[in-house]
Amino acid sequence: MKFLELVLQNFGPYIGRQELNLRPIDAEGGELAPIILFGGMNGGGKTTLMDAIRLALYGQRAQCSTRGSLNYGDFLAQCVNRHSEPHAKTTIELLFEQVVDNQQVRYRIIRTWDRYPKEGRETLGIYQPDGLGNSDWKDEGLSETWDEYVETLLPLGISNLFLFDGEQVKELAEQEAPPPLVSSAIKSLLGLELAERLAVDLEVLVNRKRKTLAGKKERAEIEAIERRLEEAQQEHQQLQQQVKDLKRERQSALEEEERATAVFRAQGGKIAEERAALEAQLRSQKQEVERHRDRLRELAAGCLPLVAVEPLLQMAHKQGDWEAQETRARLVQGAMQERDQRLLDLLQGLGLAKPKLQQVQAFLREDGPATQDEAALWLGLSDRQLQGLGALLGDRLGDGIRQTQTTQDHLQEALEALTRTEQLIAQAAPKEDSDRLLLAMTQAQGERQKLDATLELREREVQQRGAEVERIKKELASYGEQNVDRQNANHLIDNAKSVQRTLAQFRERLTLRKLNKLELEVTECFRYLLHKSDLVHRVVIEAEDFRLLLYDRQGQMVPKHRLSAGEKQLLAIAFLWGLARVSGRQLPVAIDTPLGRLDSSHRQNLVERYFPAASHQVILLSTDTEIREPEAKQLREFGAIAREYRLDYDPKLQQTQVKPGYFEFGE
Repeated sequence: MKFLELVLQNFGPYIGRQELNLRPIDAEGGELAPIILFGGMNGGGKTTLMDAIRLALYGQRAQCSTRGSLNYGDFLAQCVNRHSEPHAKTTIELLFEQVVDNQQVRYRIIRTWDRYPKEGRETLGIYQPDGLGNSDWKDEGLSETWDEYVETLLPLGISNLFLFDGEQVKELAEQEAPPPLVSSAIKSLLGLELAERLAVDLEVLVNRKRKTLAGKKERAEIEAIERRLEEAQQEHQQLQQQVKDLKRERQSALEEEERATAVFRAQGGKIAEERAALEAQLRSQKQEVERHRDRLRELAAGCLPLVAVEPLLQMAHKQGDWEAQETRARLVQGAMQERDQRLLDLLQGLGLAKPKLQQVQAFLREDGPATQDEAALWLGLSDRQLQGLGALLGDRLGDGIRQTQTTQDHLQEALEALTRTEQLIAQAAPKEDSDRLLLAMTQAQGERQKLDATLELREREVQQRGAEVERIKKELASYGEQNVDRQNANHLIDNAKSVQRTLAQFRERLTLRKLNKLELEVTECFRYLLHKSDLVHRVVIEAEDFRLLLYDRQGQMVPKHRLSAGEKQLLAIAFLWGLARVSGRQLPVAIDTPLGRLDSSHRQNLVERYFPAASHQVILLSTDTEIREPEAKQLREFGAIAREYRLDYDPKLQQTQVKPGYFEFGE
């Protein structure tokens, strides 16, 4: 299959008629250029293009992103461009070609509806070229049976393997087991749905045959059991639908709870709720501040003020030290003078000649110590006082300065903490606002919790009703065996159990065979995309829930949490790629939001290895932050891009125009 053209008229943000050429082209050298690149900002209409393709192919069965729980008529009305003329038609056309019986056949799907669709439906026409170059002719038979025919081309069950978006990849990457849409696609791909359907059809056929063979009494009893079975099945389906609806409601309630919690915190509600703790903390911090201030006062009451006259104290200590030395020198001088006088008296008594005696006196005067004038000794400090002044200038004053600095630092820290707490209290919402925000958050939490409880109850009821359905089925089969089969020998009934056992074995063996092939494909794709090729050696897929298990070269399991977010996304893409390859179908691949949260190396691997090789036709719908200028340039250099479009969205007009060319990146 190959998409050739998509036409949108008054669909979503696309007003008027806009035609998009989707044909891949042959690049130079005869190599295929498969990529059709669309660039658009968020909200500009990228997802709408994907929805248009799905809607064109599947109509009411299409799994479109914005449909939700809307019925089909309301969804079609929602898709009409709000600025289009009241009586203007909304149209989607998809032209594609497909190989049928070794021949290229073209189909043009045209779905048209009014602003208010009649009976909640559109007009469907399937057209084919007449082969003579004239206008296409409408195939009435194919238009009537299109839902059945498209299943032979691109079954709805596996379409999500080829038409997927970044959110699907994100969901598949983060969950342990694939989500329901992917699980359904896997079952369809592996042929499990066919085997299950055959088993159900066989059971229905056997029950019908038993009714034809049964007597009046047995037939009435069988019909009664069948009515109970039908009622149980209807209740089971209704409960399953209720579970789906409850899950959607719970998701909405969860989002409302998160919003209310965010508002509560942003507007000071959480702080107000913690006001008592903050005020207690504030009192403690004030006490801490006063304690440091008391310590500073204590230090100031001691020797600390002398720091202001420390230079004078240093000078006084120096002067006192000098005076002490001078006092000691004068004491020595007095003693020596007394000794010299006794010596002179002795020499004079011995009759030493006067000239000699004068010479001795001159010698003693020159040899004696020099002293200052008596008036220079003005401090008169005692040794104890001088020692105390030295101790003050040595340890006591230095310790006081250090203790004061440390206390001041602690005081500053305590004041800053006090200021922060005061600011938090000032930011707290008033009590009435806090109560209102708290009530809104509590109500949202209560609504979500109530839905959780209801959902859990409904899920138990689904299990119980499902078990009831199986019990009634067994009762129906048992009654037929006991009251009909024994009385009537019938080849179909006799062989039904054997066929059902064979179908079960067939399903089991088919699952294992297909899963083995799928494991090889996913492993090859993942190792091809992953830049750390030694991290994972083998990917194993469990048959029960299609959970992916990773193993290294030593056969040891690699926990999925060891993978980075980007590696998990690559694993999800490899899983989808492997499924597409196993399908054996030549189908286009369309990817909305293709790169998500990937880092540069993983982006590079996808650009180089996946996009050019994903299929013969690859439609990429990207923002300017995903496929950026380097990636776009690289794809152009590879010759992989066939066509480029830009979705220009005008927020004032709420309209999108499709223009040629990708984003224009500045220098």
